[in-house]
Amino acid sequence: MQTGKIDLNLFEYLDVLLRERNVTRAASHLGLSQPAMSNGLRRLRNLFDDPLLVRTSEGMTPTERANELQPIIRDVLAKVDKAIQPKANFEAASAERVFRIMASDYAESTIFPSILRRLREESPGVSLDIMTPSDVSFHDVEQGKVDMVINRFDSIPQSFHQMTIWQDHFACLFSADNPIRDDFNLETYLQAQHVWVSKTGMGVGVGINPDDVQRLGWVDEALSKLGRKRHITVFTRHYQAAMLMAEQKDLIVTIPARAGRLQAHNPRVVIAEPPFEIPPIDLKVAWSPLLQHNPAHQWMRRLIVEVAQQQS
Repeated sequence: MQTGKIDLNLFEYLDVLLRERNVTRAASHLGLSQPAMSNGLRRLRNLFDDPLLVRTSEGMTPTERANELQPIIRDVLAKVDKAIQPKANFEAASAERVFRIMASDYAESTIFPSILRRLREESPGVSLDIMTPSDVSFHDVEQGKVDMVINRFDSIPQSFHQMTIWQDHFACLFSADNPIRDDFNLETYLQAQHVWVSKTGMGVGVGINPDDVQRLGWVDEALSKLGRKRHITVFTRHYQAAMLMAEQKDLIVTIPARAGRLQAHNPRVVIAEPPFEIPPIDLKVAWSPLLQHNPAHQWMRRLIVEVAQQQS
């Protein structure tokens, strides 16, 4: 590596190039011409004495040296971002800002009404752009295009910051006219027809395989450990739709209890504890390290935690 005066812009170029793996897309993201981006890549190759990105049958592929550099460059950029953040606190009462937040249907239904009430009281100039898991990729979050994501995640990139908002148990919803109401146990549960509902993680989903127990999630994994299996009639990714289906006489919906409580005043639906043990789930919020020290972002994270604690 050549020493001396280093242009920090090159670090940003490299960060974007390694994310996009395409000179044209990287140039567009940075607002540069393609020749300028190509020149930046040439300077980076000279600086690190390594090709960094090599054209293969799969496109531009990072070298081993590039993969080693990526977390280091990301850390440097995050520290620079922290250093140049304004020292002034975020003035919520007078702020005019849009927070783009990806939230699952479950999270949007359970926590966002209370978040919105707090915002209208404390920061009327702040708006929310609530996106669905299918609208967003981890790549978008990593770049800071989305402020944060709230969902249940099987996995999150190690570079992301995250915290648990709350832990939730499960509940069963079924029609008040369902005969199972008078004899609700594991055997009658398994004899019934079921609605499956879930949307974990992010990105565009794929069809469900009823025989893939691990992909079906917590409820079906818990049954599998008992050597049992339920009969699923409907697969949906929307909790509100599933709770409406619970009004049908012969269907059972097993969902996180906080979502189930939204039907507590619906006389057409009964809410019961599952007749078998299901491990609790964690609702988490995650965000890019690029936004970790942003005062407005810090304020919103604190507000979300406070709202969650009040609902516990």
